[in-house]
Amino acid sequence: MQASTPQTQSPAIALSDVKLTLASAAGPVNILNGIDLNVEQGSAIALLGPSGSGKSSLLMVAAGLEAPSSGRVTIAGTDITTLGEDALARFRRGRVGIVFQSFHLIAAMSALENVAVPLELLGADAPFDRAREALEAVGLGPRLQHYPGQLSGGEQQRVALARAMAPQPKVLFADEPTGNLDGATGAQIADLLFALHARANTTLFLVTHEEALARRCERIVRLKDGRIVADERT
Repeated sequence: MQASTPQTQSPAIALSDVKLTLASAAGPVNILNGIDLNVEQGSAIALLGPSGSGKSSLLMVAAGLEAPSSGRVTIAGTDITTLGEDALARFRRGRVGIVFQSFHLIAAMSALENVAVPLELLGADAPFDRAREALEAVGLGPRLQHYPGQLSGGEQQRVALARAMAPQPKVLFADEPTGNLDGATGAQIADLLFALHARANTTLFLVTHEEALARRCERIVRLKDGRIVADERT
């Protein structure tokens, strides 16, 4: 009997010859210039580069928040470049979590409500129970009923992390998640980010300008002028 051939695991994220050109008063501006990148499932990858290198734009394109001018983006085996805006939103729901430098919390909702909303949209069972568990996991059990304006910057980022992770996404995108925080608070958020990534085996796609934070990932991709100039294992 023939031995079975091991199946190769498909990447969590795959970008093929991705280009992004935006219009400006001075004419077209090339932001991304032919990006090829595969990210393994369950891995942690950091995008590192100077301001204007295209790393945040690459995250936006990889997460389906910005349509590429050309090329293909695949998440968990689905070519998202073929999807319309509504289909993209449905696809991301429950599969993709996103944490930004600015927390993007709903000011009129409590921490618990902010985390429960995406679970309700997903149709999850017991969304408020799951939201409570997610907030307790980031150390905010005593702050469930507090509104964003009553929380510190670090606490707001913890709520944003809980909101992103509560649906148990396959991929977590984080764009400068410690950028608005002081050093000590930023270190706490980084510890939480990597702990949640490890616990859930979620693929982590991290944009940062901090070399030390990037080195906590097993892979660093360096960008310059919209191109990958280095791809290294840490």
